Amino acid sequence: MSSPGPGTRVGTGVDVHAYDAGSPLRLAGLDWPGEPGLSGHSDGDAVCHAVVDALLAAAGLGDIGELVGVDEPGTEGAASTGFVRLALARLDAEGWRPVNVSVQIIGQRPRFSARRAEAQRVMSELVGAPVSLGATTTDHLGFTGRGEGLAAIATALVERRTGGSEAPV
Repeated sequence: MSSPGPGTRVGTGVDVHAYDAGSPLRLAGLDWPGEPGLSGHSDGDAVCHAVVDALLAAAGLGDIGELVGVDEPGTEGAASTGFVRLALARLDAEGWRPVNVSVQIIGQRPRFSARRAEAQRVMSELVGAPVSLGATTTDHLGFTGRGEGLAAIATALVERRTGGSEAPV
């Protein structure tokens, strides 16, 4: 097994949203009927938001707030899958490509295991690289354990495309 070279980088992204019973849940690019939604300016998809931050961090390209403004009228209610596409375009323009992404969802709901394979397929197709998804509760500890909201932590591995320009460090 070869070790990662200078053209391989890792980034982490974290996103947190409170539950909002008045809106639909969009998580990992999927609709979750019957579940409380997540508050936010966009659709609140914490998985997509964490993935965006992880990809951008790995390439040294900032974070989601620099990519899309949270107060921009055009992003109100927007599908967060579009933010992932914007991040991927930014990576591509700077000579990077995703290798894989891993996401851990932390919350009491939704029950994720029944739709894990579907969510992994949707997110992998979106990112253009394997995306693995896991979920856990916090044994009823903290805001996620009390059922007040949901958190997502993503780690992305990116690599320099052959012949790509140097990205900012």
